[in-house]
Amino acid sequence: MYLQAQVVDLHQRRIFPAEIAVENGRIQHIRRVDSVPEESGFILPGFVDAHVHIESSMLPPSEFARLAVVHGTVATVSDPHEIANVLGADGVHYMLENARQVPFKFCFGAPSCVPATRFETAGASLDAEAVNRLLQLPEIGYLSEMMNFPGVLHGDGMVRAKIEAAQLLGKPVDGHAPGLRGADAQRYFEAGISTDHECFGFEEGREKARLGVKILIREGSAARNFEALWPLLLEFPEQIMFCSDDKHPDDLVHGHINQLVVRALAKGCDLFDTLQAACLHPVSHYRLPVGLLQEGDPADFIRVANLSDFTVLETWINGRQVARQGVSLLEHQAVSKPNNFKARPQKASDFQLPSRNQTGIVRMIRAWDGEIVTGSAEGRVRLQDGLLLPYPAQDILKIAVLNRYTPDAVPAIGFVRGFGLQRGALASSVAHDSHNIVAVGADDRSICAAVNAIIEAKGGICATDGAGQTRVLPLPIAGLMSPVDGYELAQTYADLDKWTKESLYCDLQAPFMALSFLALPVIPVLKMTDLGLFDVEQFDFVPVELPG
Repeated sequence: MYLQAQVVDLHQRRIFPAEIAVENGRIQHIRRVDSVPEESGFILPGFVDAHVHIESSMLPPSEFARLAVVHGTVATVSDPHEIANVLGADGVHYMLENARQVPFKFCFGAPSCVPATRFETAGASLDAEAVNRLLQLPEIGYLSEMMNFPGVLHGDGMVRAKIEAAQLLGKPVDGHAPGLRGADAQRYFEAGISTDHECFGFEEGREKARLGVKILIREGSAARNFEALWPLLLEFPEQIMFCSDDKHPDDLVHGHINQLVVRALAKGCDLFDTLQAACLHPVSHYRLPVGLLQEGDPADFIRVANLSDFTVLETWINGRQVARQGVSLLEHQAVSKPNNFKARPQKASDFQLPSRNQTGIVRMIRAWDGEIVTGSAEGRVRLQDGLLLPYPAQDILKIAVLNRYTPDAVPAIGFVRGFGLQRGALASSVAHDSHNIVAVGADDRSICAAVNAIIEAKGGICATDGAGQTRVLPLPIAGLMSPVDGYELAQTYADLDKWTKESLYCDLQAPFMALSFLALPVIPVLKMTDLGLFDVEQFDFVPVELPG
């Protein structure tokens, strides 16, 4: 097979007209020619998402790939710790097996923190021996994000054993250190950790880059840090990669890493620096078996119409065309549906929160749109019959987290501000990282209805308007993913998202994504796990109700 186009050579930082010969899935030669037809466009290496949790797309790997190739993505560096928290090593093997059904190049990591902390209940755990066994697999290319930064700083034996196991195999170790600065940051990365995707401010990113850390600029469905971090590409071009971290299906339909490339160029970033961040740096850092448009490489590349809006005309993987003119050429695959769901239906009274001192003053989570970090706020809720009640008119809602792995669990209850919900409730079994059931609502009956809808579906996301109408998107694969066609799922999700905003008056851009991170006790500041209200900075539980 022979192709002609303007070739974008990221190694030599040049563009030239050429003929490309592909045989047996590899590039046989790239031969300069005098000219090529203008309509032949530009051929360049495919895009790589340098850090993503495939499960957050609500799609199994085979279906994620089907949507991603349309946008020129040929590979991902994928941390399967979401499904590992539900199903353990069996969940990781499920992802590997499903990924083999498509030519897309997944590099999976061995989850380093299952569970993320001892302050929540997960469905499984992976000790150092289990992590080491996963690292031995050829499909496992790295140790996934080390969220237990206190364990790193204090020399925890289990943490050290996991890092050393990766180092002995020559596999990189991913970081996760939101807000960590100064001497603590230096000690954390000196332990052998080489990346961080959790920077949410420019100065934090610059400080870590100066330590030699590879900074992943993240723009997902919940955490959107591109605007804060893009100038790092000007100052540290050799240390930057792009990632999404978490991408909901409706967002994935519209774009992926290609969107960050366009935005970076619009900011005035250098073309080759930008494309190296999007294509080359992840391949070299993680040693991915992905071609970079060199003779002898696997024939992994994309053809784009121009170098401004990067409209993807074709995507090729191993010499096979997998997308053309905005249409995926990968077929939908039938998948199995493993799960771990034992929670029983609840009563509205289970979500009551008695007042201990009758002040009505509470400590609450402060959610912010476009961020997975939260704040800690104080406010006065309503008091009635000795119970602490939400105050929707003041944007104070109740939050509940219910352990889904046991039938006799009792929900943990607190309060949250920032959703703007005026009535009804939201609930989800996608609740990072242990994936218990998390719900936010304006009254106990609505919260109960939403939680019970999730229990009946054995996982999913749900909204109820408090007036009898409840909508559920089932996620029967581990309570995280759907077996249906990805485009169909994206539309169903978009419809539910729109109905939630219009009927419940929710203010957030991505309410279900924001909801899913309220239970993550490794991201500052205040979170709610199934065991109670957790202060990440104190690394301990704190009371909800405050003295007067």
